[in-house]
Amino acid sequence: MAQTLEDKVLKAMKKEAKPLRPGEIAELAGADKDEVTKAIKKLSGEGKVTSPKRCFWEAV
Repeated sequence: MAQTLEDKVLKAMKKEAKPLRPGEIAELAGADKDEVTKAIKKLSGEGKVTSPKRCFWEAV
């Protein structure tokens, strides 16, 4: 089964274990920044990621 972008984003966030900007997450996940931003919004709605400060995200 292919990994979804959301899975890649979560994996990258968990690996770094610190708050990251969407651009940094995109680089780590090997994906487009705009697509990563959409994935973060979806994950945020599901309660899987949180924003400790403006423009930074981390896995819950």
